[in-house]
Amino acid sequence: MTNQHITEVLNGTLQAVTNVIPVPVTANRPTLVTAPIMQPEMGVLIGITGNVRGRLIIEGTADVFGQIGEKMYGMALEGAMLESFTGELGNMIAGNLSTNVSQKGIDIDITPPTVMVGQTKLFGFSQALQIPVTVEGVGDCQVILMLEEQ
Repeated sequence: MTNQHITEVLNGTLQAVTNVIPVPVTANRPTLVTAPIMQPEMGVLIGITGNVRGRLIIEGTADVFGQIGEKMYGMALEGAMLESFTGELGNMIAGNLSTNVSQKGIDIDITPPTVMVGQTKLFGFSQALQIPVTVEGVGDCQVILMLEEQ
């Protein structure tokens, strides 16, 4: 995997987040993190295969995911509906990412979403890019890209 691939996937991810979430989104500077990552409350994990391999994780609080859902669907989401929405949000962002990078000549496929509820410790990777994202009028969440060397 080249630095160009990493840059294209990072940019494609941020564009996907902006495309899917229907309110202004501000991405802050990415930071390089090492294992483990502690997810405090809720998140969704999507596997990435193809020219680039790794995982995309979006994590935040139930309140942030709930408010994003309310902005998108006009109704409050909680419990099983919130968990289902969180998985679908990850799926929409990863699908949009796949489309974005394919336009740059990078072919990737995505796996079905895995929703994580409760405090979760994530390890099994050497490095990841963590991008703090602020959703206007909603709050903050984290987008994490764990890309594997090939």
